[in-house]
Amino acid sequence: MAYSASVLRRAKERLEQDRQAAASADERRISAIYEKYPRLREIDQQLQSTVAKIAFAAFSSGGDVHEALEKAKEENLSLQQERSWILQANDLEEADLERQPICPDCGGTGYVGEVMCGCLKELCRQEQKKDLSALLAGRETFDGFRLDYYPEGEIRRDMERIKTACMDYAKNFAPGAPSMLFTGGPGLGKTHLSACIARQVAESGYSVVYDTAMQMFSDFEAAKFGSFEEDRRAKTEKYLQCDLLIIDDLGTELSTQFTQSALYRVINDRMVSQRATIISTNLSPDELKERYLPQIVSRLFGTFKLRCFRGQDIRMLRRMKGAQE
Repeated sequence: MAYSASVLRRAKERLEQDRQAAASADERRISAIYEKYPRLREIDQQLQSTVAKIAFAAFSSGGDVHEALEKAKEENLSLQQERSWILQANDLEEADLERQPICPDCGGTGYVGEVMCGCLKELCRQEQKKDLSALLAGRETFDGFRLDYYPEGEIRRDMERIKTACMDYAKNFAPGAPSMLFTGGPGLGKTHLSACIARQVAESGYSVVYDTAMQMFSDFEAAKFGSFEEDRRAKTEKYLQCDLLIIDDLGTELSTQFTQSALYRVINDRMVSQRATIISTNLSPDELKERYLPQIVSRLFGTFKLRCFRGQDIRMLRRMKGAQE
């Protein structure tokens, strides 16, 4: 799951803050116990230094190292026994004097080997959710997608099938899921269902990038003329590497050779890497064919599942209904 650079950075910062907070809490707990039972501090200090001191003395004096180590072992056993008595007498556990990692799997590093640990994944999921909440209205739910705004008959049945298909898509999303193209006039629910999918897929722990076509092209343009390579990559890689990319309002951007090239790159790269993309547009299939390069159109209609939204502008219907009430 390839989260955007900003999401991963914020998640790592939170993990480090949690690690430092846990370390500080450990220090306070251990210091409080040592303050109350100073003999425990003395014993632990002695246990840490006994072997090293005796071994050094044996080596420096030319004595018997084995004998010195045996002596250290006896002293340590005596100290450990006294330590155990103090702990038991005061209802303390060994763990009370140990520093506990914030994650038992990765120790707080965020990775088990080269694999991202579940603790860091969860923080990434939370940070990604914040990004989506900032972009979306916050009220989009599948239950809130009302079919009664669509004309009875064939159109309503088609829209019910589209809603069901989107619910199944979000529920069963996995890497390699198919891409979808939402077409239809404004106010027919394309953005609403896209947002519902984005939220549910993100909640399942997958990386999701949701943006307007204009913002995506703006990021690609900024990356092209950026000063630093790392900044340039960060602006565009999120569109190429995320598990699910949702591009809203394709066709609202100024059509140039640059935007056509950027769109082709996004669609083609994600198709080759089998990463899912959802594109919504107010343009009809014929208008898409007129506006975009044949290579783009071929991929859109050859690899994307077409979902045609029909009906009347729901925003206008709601406004009219509100005025009447």
